[in-house]
Amino acid sequence: MKGIILAGGSGTRLYPLTMGQSKQLLAIHDKPMIYYPLSVLMLAGIRDILIISTPEDLPNFKRLLSDGSQIGMRFSYEKQEKPNGIAEAFIIGEKFIQNDSVCLILGDNIFYGSGFTKILKNSVEFVEKNYKAKVFGYYVNNPSRYGVVQNDRLGNVLSLEEKPENPKSNYAVVGLYIYPNSVIKISKYILPSERGELEITSINNLYLKEKKLKVELFDKNFTWLDSGTHESMLEASNYIHTIEKRTGLKIACIEEIAYKLGYINKSKFEKLINSIGENQYGEYLKKIINGV
Repeated sequence: MKGIILAGGSGTRLYPLTMGQSKQLLAIHDKPMIYYPLSVLMLAGIRDILIISTPEDLPNFKRLLSDGSQIGMRFSYEKQEKPNGIAEAFIIGEKFIQNDSVCLILGDNIFYGSGFTKILKNSVEFVEKNYKAKVFGYYVNNPSRYGVVQNDRLGNVLSLEEKPENPKSNYAVVGLYIYPNSVIKISKYILPSERGELEITSINNLYLKEKKLKVELFDKNFTWLDSGTHESMLEASNYIHTIEKRTGLKIACIEEIAYKLGYINKSKFEKLINSIGENQYGEYLKKIINGV
């Protein structure tokens, strides 16, 4: 399976922070925002990842992440000229995806919860085995602000509605989607919405029509954060800080994940730590390699 991180958009809701750089490069506590969705794909066992961003911001992502070899990954880059919608990612990424299935995650979404790695791997296996699509739902108090999913007890999606006045459930569709290879063809045939974008909801509704759409609902102990506003960015940073301070562990530490998953060996991990230099982040990684 291939992975795509969509890190485009103009970030107007975060003005003036995004005047000089992409919002996905802004800090969430002690890491760039993009580390969080990247860590999700890594935990899912995906090592070949395409990062899509604006022509202006793409060089900054390349400077931050390089080709991925330092952490045993493979990173590719493509530009999205204009914010034409989430679904355009599959058209832009067609050559990258080739004949594989694909997992798309939005660059400003943060996930945290016990058992998440198992959920991810089971979901990847399900899509690859059954050629069906899978989305994820999170309970919210104000579902009218989101895309809302309704499902039966077997996880089959019954309906999808975008910002409905009378929601059929309290579960919002989050920015994580897993599709079989057929998503490339589907994305080419959907029409732009009233706001002129290729909507991910249009793709999901086509899979729903064919009865090939499943949903996984995260339980109340799980956390999903969409860091698209100043307030939500602050909340996300405070949340990450609190969890890391309590546990002594870092969330979305891509170097640690790469080492523990065996993507890089101890020698390469040591070399990586030395390149980071003397700082709190580097000191944390030293504890990992020393088994502290």
